[in-house]
Amino acid sequence: MIAVAVVDAETPGNVGTIARSMKNFGLSELLLVDPPELDPDGEAYGFAGQARDDILPEARTVPFEHIVENYHTVACTAVPNEDASSHVRYPAVTPRDLADSLADVEGDVCVVFGRERVGLHNDELARCDEICSIPASADYPVLNLGQAATIVCYELRDLTVERDQHPESLHTTAAAVAVEGLHDEFGTFLEAIGHAEEKRPKTRRMFRRVLGRARPTGREVRTMRGLFRRAREGIDRREE
Repeated sequence: MIAVAVVDAETPGNVGTIARSMKNFGLSELLLVDPPELDPDGEAYGFAGQARDDILPEARTVPFEHIVENYHTVACTAVPNEDASSHVRYPAVTPRDLADSLADVEGDVCVVFGRERVGLHNDELARCDEICSIPASADYPVLNLGQAATIVCYELRDLTVERDQHPESLHTTAAAVAVEGLHDEFGTFLEAIGHAEEKRPKTRRMFRRVLGRARPTGREVRTMRGLFRRAREGIDRREE
């Protein structure tokens, strides 16, 4: 289980935004350390979307000690692009790599976000197990607390969202039989364009390697197969 903790948030709206991002990406346990007042008629609930029905009202207020004593903690720094001189904990993992680093952690995990302006204090960072920092443009690297939480929650989706909830066209690699059908169509296409017969095996192996690295979806395979077929049919008609 992965929880999210927000330490000493200044604005209720950011708490609501974080709760909404959690709902988007399959997280449900929200812990608050020294939170602002969360009025059911105020901006926290207004910003929370559907998370106002469960995540926000069920959020628990706890001391920071509770988090470090009961969870494997990942501290998310407020300012991206930090280096070894920036604080007491380095190196930092990026959000993209965070899911991989947590995949084998035993027990519950808590991703900890700090204050809007100064982030987590050095003594708080020192008590966490890992640090996560978001790469950003050097021209303006400071992210809003809600933005930072949304990025991190998104990158954790492989650990928190069931794979069968992802749209097939975006996330599911095509079935082997469909891929083999594309390879057959490509072979027929090579014949149609008059590709040298002695070069066809090597060309087909190259195409297989490229396709293997790409891991196309079912929709992509169907589209490419259709393109090769229409091109071949067009060549056949011109030759008639």
